[in-house]
Amino acid sequence: MNAESFAAIAALVRTRSGIVLTPDKGYMLETRLAPILKREGVASLDMLALRLRDIRAERLARDVTEALTTNESSFFRDGKPFDHLRRLLPGLMAARAAGHRLRIWSAACSTGQEAYSVAMILSELGMRQAEILGTDLSREVVEKAREGFFTQFEVQRGLPVQMLVKHFRQEGARWQVRPELRAMTRFEERNLLGEHRSLGRFDVIFCRNVLIYFDPPTKGRVLNALAAQLAPDGVLYLGGAETVLGLTEKLMAVPGERGAYALAR
Repeated sequence: MNAESFAAIAALVRTRSGIVLTPDKGYMLETRLAPILKREGVASLDMLALRLRDIRAERLARDVTEALTTNESSFFRDGKPFDHLRRLLPGLMAARAAGHRLRIWSAACSTGQEAYSVAMILSELGMRQAEILGTDLSREVVEKAREGFFTQFEVQRGLPVQMLVKHFRQEGARWQVRPELRAMTRFEERNLLGEHRSLGRFDVIFCRNVLIYFDPPTKGRVLNALAAQLAPDGVLYLGGAETVLGLTEKLMAVPGERGAYALAR
């Protein structure tokens, strides 16, 4: 693949998803786009780049972008944000009017482990009157999240055995989230770079380990958009390697809590 073709594909992915692909990622393009080349009968990435120039290649452009999106997730990933959430939720609920449904957004939710982890915490706290929205750019992972099926390997990653037995049922070689937890969640395709005002306010937002793929201006744009959807006393959780410093003035760190942010006062 020549430099011009790489630049064209990288520009497409950046425009559609915000993900920055540096020149050293050529191997990743070759590996992840190989199935698309085979499906489309395209001989090389150079020819793929040419085909993507056609404004009618919308489906192909979407498939290329999704293929180059990293979909890594696990239950209760990194632990600490979920420990903080357990301590946070009772106070948040106490501050709400009677009948309020807690709203939690799992942005860039991948295959749904984060959203279902939140649902398990809410269930353990007796807070089933809640709405958990999981969104992701990839249609494929959103469909998997909706189904709520996970392999033995996936449920072994971070999920305590007692929670597995309580909140999942075994279906052959896979485990499916029980209906009562699935009823608390919904999943939809959504681009973080898009417009989110129609979603309304959220008490809690998770957007973890995705900003690391963006350049600083895009990080700031996304953080400002998330802040606009956060309740005045709500909390935003970012990944451990992510920060708001130098990117937005609308958010500030929650004292003593790594990765937790609140609206700036």
